[in-house]
Amino acid sequence: MSPLDLSHRAAFSQLLVTERTSLMRMARRILGDATLAEDITQTLWLNIQRIADPEAIKDKRAYLYRLMLNLTSDQRRKRMRGAALFDGQAEYVRMADATPTTETLIIDRQRLSLLSAAIDELPPRCREVFLLRRIEGLTPAEVAERLGITTNAVAKHVRHAISHCQTRLAEQEAL
Repeated sequence: MSPLDLSHRAAFSQLLVTERTSLMRMARRILGDATLAEDITQTLWLNIQRIADPEAIKDKRAYLYRLMLNLTSDQRRKRMRGAALFDGQAEYVRMADATPTTETLIIDRQRLSLLSAAIDELPPRCREVFLLRRIEGLTPAEVAERLGITTNAVAKHVRHAISHCQTRLAEQEAL
């Protein structure tokens, strides 16, 4: 490498140092990512060091900006290709496995057994109102009409049943 080549490389490097802020701003604007813009600026410096004949480049500043534009465009295309490639799979990556664990299944079965036992402990009328309202999904008016009681009585029985079930579950979980 001749001393002239070294001086042209030094001129390129000095120009890059001078224009670095502006070049990074351009890359950040195109890529929308400051870290990626920094990486591209480093790549730009490496590419400048590899120029075979730096003396042949007359407008070094224009060359720097064109090279930065090319590098950022390439990077943007890579990101878009990657996004398109994995776009349909992104849902699967983020989707959690909805299958409950064995431990969760066992705990849920135990709680269901406790709940069933607590419902069985209810007085017959209270149990019937609760099952019609919460399991069968009837409205309070429908339950009241079917059993010949008031809607206020339906609400009272449901409150009592829920309170009883919650108490039984809390007692078991405290053990």
